[in-house]
Amino acid sequence: MQTRKLGNSDLHITPAGFGAWAAGGGGWEYAWGPQDDKDSIEAIHRALELGANWIDTAAVYGLGHSEEVVARAVKEWRGARPYVFTKCVLAWDSGGKITPNFSAKSIRKECEDSLRRLQVAVIDLYQMHWPPVDNGPGLEEAWQTTASLQKEGKVRWIGVSNFDARQIKRAQKIAPVTSLQPPYSILRRQVEAETLPYCLQQGIGVISYAPMFSGMLTGAMTRDRAAALPPDDFRSRNPEFQEPKLSKNLELVEVLKKIGARHGRNAGEVAIAWVLRNPAITGAIVGARNAKQAEGVFRAGEFPLTAEEIAEIENAASSLAKFKTAP
Repeated sequence: MQTRKLGNSDLHITPAGFGAWAAGGGGWEYAWGPQDDKDSIEAIHRALELGANWIDTAAVYGLGHSEEVVARAVKEWRGARPYVFTKCVLAWDSGGKITPNFSAKSIRKECEDSLRRLQVAVIDLYQMHWPPVDNGPGLEEAWQTTASLQKEGKVRWIGVSNFDARQIKRAQKIAPVTSLQPPYSILRRQVEAETLPYCLQQGIGVISYAPMFSGMLTGAMTRDRAAALPPDDFRSRNPEFQEPKLSKNLELVEVLKKIGARHGRNAGEVAIAWVLRNPAITGAIVGARNAKQAEGVFRAGEFPLTAEEIAEIENAASSLAKFKTAP
């Protein structure tokens, strides 16, 4: 698989990387429901076999469990070592309550805990998971601490997640921002207006998350499956997985299936290829719950859409947007 340089770093990443959110398992606030560790490890290995060279996780996924699963997968992998990316600023207490914490003390503890769970001496990319909700000075304190960890050799490169262009500019006054990780898909395009153009202009790498909108655009989601999502799957509380939006989203998926069928591809691959067609995007985070799912999406990194196919998707997305903004 081809690689692309991530921002100002020396990391050359494949267009699709493995997202280990679901590997955190069930029983926590933003879970995807129950998940078997063996299945997660097999999914990671299959993604690596198909050419992916990076894994994205976060300390908060499964309250540390995802990082432990990633460590096991990397330890058991016999090929070239993949890059491992993780995140900070979401801490939790003994009862599992998650709270943002932007203090230097908390971030330093989080970093040490992640290094231990991941069983690495240095983290390849360390990312601020969220900016402060109040947009306050915690942003500067956290980013200054992250930059210090880089200087100390605890982390190789530093990035941000869920920041807008103004927040990135604030961080840049303290230390260079290697990358941004925003949500971006056919169903979630807010970053196109200002944030992606700014990153492109500044040479900041962008690794988008949820390119298949948390499974909605894979082609495997159905009305019955959406209705049966377990209570500890965060998607069960998302209006996009409920009527009336669900039916309209599934109509878009039918368009993606139709395009994919012309190339022997599935809807998820088309959704990922659509994200990767944006010149601001360096890579897309692709999740998989098992090896079979990984098999179905990790070839999307080398699947270019034609201008006509992109227009076809835009037309379908446009009619969907009109429905969602109607009074």
